[in-house]
Amino acid sequence: MMNNILITKPTKKDIKSVYDVFEITIIDAFEKEGLGHLKEDMLKEIEYKKNLITYSLENKDSNIFFLVAKVDHNVIGTISFGPCGNDIKKCTNNQLDIIGELGSLYVLPHFQGKGVGSALINSMIKYLHELGVDQFCLDSGYKHAQRKWLRKFGKPYKIVKDYWGKDFDHMVWLCKVTDYVREGY
Repeated sequence: MMNNILITKPTKKDIKSVYDVFEITIIDAFEKEGLGHLKEDMLKEIEYKKNLITYSLENKDSNIFFLVAKVDHNVIGTISFGPCGNDIKKCTNNQLDIIGELGSLYVLPHFQGKGVGSALINSMIKYLHELGVDQFCLDSGYKHAQRKWLRKFGKPYKIVKDYWGKDFDHMVWLCKVTDYVREGY
């Protein structure tokens, strides 16, 4: 676990480094999954995430909230909370539409496995708890992330077989905030 991580709300000054995090980590995730050939999908995902954070920063009434992890004033990771996304809606037949989604969890490859993602999740869950949010959902089609979420969040609410193609399932979790909030961190 890294001790010099600062978890904070992003500012407009952080936008370029947040964009860099999305570009590096999304390409890295696609390549680790053996999906590096899906260039158009990668670019769409990067553009979507850039638009999401830009919108959240430019609209004070935005229902999308980001936190960033910084080391030495440089953004090294992100997490968001907002309305549940289209994949969750589709996978659950709109059963979780009123539940907010924990998303956009990206950590630069060099900092992965050092507790940055956990620090982002814990900070976001603490924030949700303070807001009085009872539940959140999250999803992943990345096998690497699914293994981590299975350890952290247990059995998924829903598994959609072959959602992304043969042997590429999509998993959706539904979690109670109080099951994961830890006081005093």
